[in-house]
Amino acid sequence: MELQGVPLPLPRENPNNIRHQQSTVRRYFTTTSGAGERALQERQRQHMARGLPKQKPIAGVKEVIVVASGKGGVGKSTTAVNLALGLMANDQSKSVGLLDADVYGPSIPKLMNLKGNPELTDKNLMRPLVNFGIPCMSMGFLVEEVAPIVWRGLMVMSAIEKLIRQVDWGNLDYLVIDMPPGTGDVQLSITQNIPVAGAVIVSTPQDIALLDARRGAEMFRKVNVPVLGLVQNMSVFQCPKCSHQTHIFGSDGAKELAQTLGVEMLGDIPLHLNIRETSDKGQPVVVSSPDSPEAEAYRRVAAAVVRRLAEHPR
Repeated sequence: MELQGVPLPLPRENPNNIRHQQSTVRRYFTTTSGAGERALQERQRQHMARGLPKQKPIAGVKEVIVVASGKGGVGKSTTAVNLALGLMANDQSKSVGLLDADVYGPSIPKLMNLKGNPELTDKNLMRPLVNFGIPCMSMGFLVEEVAPIVWRGLMVMSAIEKLIRQVDWGNLDYLVIDMPPGTGDVQLSITQNIPVAGAVIVSTPQDIALLDARRGAEMFRKVNVPVLGLVQNMSVFQCPKCSHQTHIFGSDGAKELAQTLGVEMLGDIPLHLNIRETSDKGQPVVVSSPDSPEAEAYRRVAAAVVRRLAEHPR
């Protein structure tokens, strides 16, 4: 075995020699400390900055809001849909669009009750499908409903670029992007290529979900995207018969995480049968049950997002 021209014999019969060679390897892979480490980090930052694409706004879109989660299954897509509808419900003069960036598992067609293929304009741009006054674009409109997307990363990046740039969005005050779960290629591609006004992190109060939510928030900070705040989803279940409240996934976990991160708690969304049923029917609760407490919870989140955007002008 050889490392940078230095022979590293590893005799199995002598534990002292093994420990010595392990120490040698650690020295070669240990970064310098103090001023040297800071200088190295600065050089790395400058090198990465030279390689990053220049951010280019989406034609006709004023502000982009990304809705993200560290892991799947926390209700991120349902939150994104009702946030978009809540933004428009709070101010009818505002125009809002919805982009499904989860290429592998698109949910927007089902949640927004939309089917079909986009038409093309004279400029060869795709026209979004529209329901409830919200123009939507999703990979789910371009493939069969049950067809799996078996693509490598480069093909996914190309698809995301087309869903963003080759769509006639018209004039939008807000474009809400439903991000895939995690902190991977799609998240980096979007945040590096378009100016994002802010990120909304969705999590349940469960500890395992909060760990991943924290990773998501830290990722957006690393790419200089303001974290507008956290939404605590499925915060409490109220029995429809006796009205007893149960914190199935724990209580106040997202609130505590928001305090730890120094970001705002945008709102609590209950674990309610009405939200699940309306979502499965493609009739989001904000439009199908506008007077319900669940719809009011989403509208409060939307109002908090608008207020936070005003505090972080791009």
